[in-house]
Amino acid sequence: MTPTKVWLSSPHMGGEELNYVHEAFDTNWVAPLGPNVDAFEKAIEKELGNEVCVAALSSGTAAIHLGLELLGVGPGDEVICQSFTFSASANPILYLGANPVFVDSEKDTWNMSPELLREAIEDRIKNHRKPKAIIAVHLYGMPYKIEEIRSIADAYEIPILEDSAEALGSSFRGISCGTFGDIGILSFNGNKIITTSGGGALVTKNKVLRDKAIFLATQARDEAPHYQHSHVGYNYRMSNVLAGIGRGQMNVLKERVSARRRNYDFYLNSLASLKDISFLPEPKDFFSNRWLSCILTTCYDMRETLRMALLDQNIESRPLWKPLHLQPVFKDSKHFMDGTSERLFEKGLCLPSGSNLSQEELDRVVETIKNVLS
Repeated sequence: MTPTKVWLSSPHMGGEELNYVHEAFDTNWVAPLGPNVDAFEKAIEKELGNEVCVAALSSGTAAIHLGLELLGVGPGDEVICQSFTFSASANPILYLGANPVFVDSEKDTWNMSPELLREAIEDRIKNHRKPKAIIAVHLYGMPYKIEEIRSIADAYEIPILEDSAEALGSSFRGISCGTFGDIGILSFNGNKIITTSGGGALVTKNKVLRDKAIFLATQARDEAPHYQHSHVGYNYRMSNVLAGIGRGQMNVLKERVSARRRNYDFYLNSLASLKDISFLPEPKDFFSNRWLSCILTTCYDMRETLRMALLDQNIESRPLWKPLHLQPVFKDSKHFMDGTSERLFEKGLCLPSGSNLSQEELDRVVETIKNVLS
């Protein structure tokens, strides 16, 4: 008999979401605007603090697209992007006709290397191609090196788009991720820390930029009694129905973060004694939501042996992100690498991390791994 499926990161409802969804139906607010959208944005603003304003959108990818456009990225421009991330971090660069320049990671957080970032910027300036923006990612919920990346960006006067798709609930020195960049983005995809099924948000301290994001996200309709358009717009605004799910999810965000961190602690305590496995600790002043609990093995073969053993027990796991500079779609893009992300990809595995995992399911994961390594 096939064991029950253990998912990598499944949605986890809190119970109040349906009340807000019913409210949307009862009041006929089912369009991409309405009370739930407004309230969801306010809830995110309150959670993040730091005097930010938020635009709720249809996806995190849409938020990156709009964010880059608001930062002035256009055809022929270059944008520096972390290579060790999901493709959605970089795809919007191509939407705008710009070109990605990929930068490798450092070992302390697995995020963008400040040293290689500086090298990339200086190389592109020397070639009269000063980058228009930097996309820095908080990978798996671990904050990137905030101070170092910001210092470099400021020195060369390049804005930062902070990809916090995986980092809602994470912080650096008590300040929420998503509020450090010139523009930040969040994702509420079905596998994220909280979900609206599909959805995202753009975060900024500049209300003018926030209002422009909403303008562009609603087909860039000018003020007029008829449909008048002076700019190219997009259909990127979040539905009031989905925002209702988000309102309910925001009520349990802290619980979800605590549950994911407990998962990580359980894996660490159960597996750290095994010589073939290592974990990524939090640097001082860093707080990760531990969106996904990840391990490093000794080599590619070991990673695959573990992955297939878990799969045989109907347990979903996944290799760490394949670096974007290795992806066929980006094969001609410039990149500045030292091999870090390639080694992480070869050796790393994401373990089941959902906030709704039972102790029995966690025990199954650990038992399977121990059976392989013993």
